[in-house]
Parts: sequence; C-alpha cells; structure tokens
Amino acid sequence: MGDFLHLMFKPFLACLILTGIHAYLGLHVIEREVIFVDLALAQTAAFGATVGFLLGFGLHSSQSYLVALSFTLTGAAVFAATRLRKPVVPQESLIGIVYAVAAAASVLVLSRAPEGGEELKALLVGHLLFVDWGELTKVFVLYTAVGLVHWAARGPLLLISRDPDEAFRRGLRVRWWDFLFYASFGVVVTSSVEMAGVLLVFSFLIVPAVCGALVAKTTGRRLIVGWVTGTLTSIAGVAASYWWDLPTGATVVCAFGVALLLLAAARQLTGTRLLR
Repeated sequence: MGDFLHLMFKPFLACLILTGIHAYLGLHVIEREVIFVDLALAQTAAFGATVGFLLGFGLHSSQSYLVALSFTLTGAAVFAATRLRKPVVPQESLIGIVYAVAAAASVLVLSRAPEGGEELKALLVGHLLFVDWGELTKVFVLYTAVGLVHWAARGPLLLISRDPDEAFRRGLRVRWWDFLFYASFGVVVTSSVEMAGVLLVFSFLIVPAVCGALVAKTTGRRLIVGWVTGTLTSIAGVAASYWWDLPTGATVVCAFGVALLLLAAARQLTGTRLLR
C-alpha cells in the first residue's frame, strides 16, 4: 500500500484536478451540442506543440506551451466567429474539420522530426504517471482562475449554452461571450493535453457530463454527479493501472467507458433519471 500511494498519489491528484474543471465545462459542451469541440481544441493544441517541437523547443517546455496556446486561442476565435443565429451548416461540422486538419497537420509536422512517432504517442496519452508537484500546482492555480471567471460570468454563459435564441433576443453579444468561453476552454485544454494527453482529456470532459445528464435534471445535480463519477472512476482507473501494470491514462479512459455503461444500464433498468 505504501508503494501504491508513493507512486500513484500524484497521478490520482491530477485526475481530481482534471475532474473539477472538465466536468463543469462538459455541461456546457453537452448543452451546446458541440461534443467534439474538446477534441478539436485539444488536437489544435497538440498541433501547436508539434510545431514548437519542430522549431527546437522541448515538447513540455514553456516555449512549446506558448506556441500551443496561441494555436488554441486561434481555434477559439474561429469557433466564436462562426457562431451564427441561423447557421447554413451545423457548427459541429466545422469543429470536425478543424480536428481532422489539425490531426493530419500534426502527423505531417512530426514526420519531419526525429522520433516523431514517440512524440505523437506522448501527445495522445500524456505523462500522467510522471506528473510532478510543480505541474500540479500550476494547473490547479490556472483552473481555479478559469473557474472563478466562469462563476462570475455564469449568467450569460449558461443562457447561451442552454438557449442561444433567447440570448440573441436579449441582445447579448453572443460571439464575444462565445470567445470568452472557447478561449478559457482552450487555456484549460492546452494545459490538460500537455499533462494527460488528448484521449484522457476528452474522457474527463464528456463522460462525467453525460453521466450527469443520464441521472439528473438540474445543472447543480448534474455537476455533482459528474464530480462523483470522475472521482470514483479515477480511483478505479489509477488502482487498476497499478495492480495490473497498465498505462495509467489509457486505463482511466477505459474505466470511464465502464462507468458510463453501468450508469446507462441503471438508467435503462429504472426507466427514468435516478435523481430529479
């Protein structure tokens, strides 16, 4: 048990920090029906990191992070600018295009770099097992700041996510609020991808939010369900990766899949939401 706590406590703490912010952002993503925006922004951040790597910066250096963040904020600006009251095509289609192009561009860039395959793998799965206290402190402070911004702006942001037509009718500057949402989202995703990789970040964003939507009706209860699901799943995934000697990030992703299946089965058996 002592070896387990020594080796796995920091990865578990990282999972808790990721759960705290991503479960909340996932509620917005579900309401907006832009499920793959996280993958698109995460892949855009990964593309920026590969460009920084090709320029000679370390994959996890401050310079590489700034390059990745600039690419992510550009993507956030694109998503905000393309929010229309009556779109010609669904915004989700643009999000999918951005993801595909960013993923392909990352492969092309890394094909020009030595050991490009290993670097691409690192971007997909992160380095959760080797996270240190300095990185944990940095992301905790950053995510707390983002959470406070969202708390202060919760009124217009929640209205735009739930009922964009009403937001337009009230005269809200929807595109500017969207840019605040996507930019803050991009800041979180850029840091999360560097630590946990694209796949795990997507799981932390979507699965707790979907679990909350399955079993609860109100935003507050959905958020609580998401936090509880993320915490319990993190415990199970981290423990399984230790006892069975499996990659931590991939194991936690699979644990999220199991958790979603169990809650979906419970919803199917009861025929209704477990919480009102």
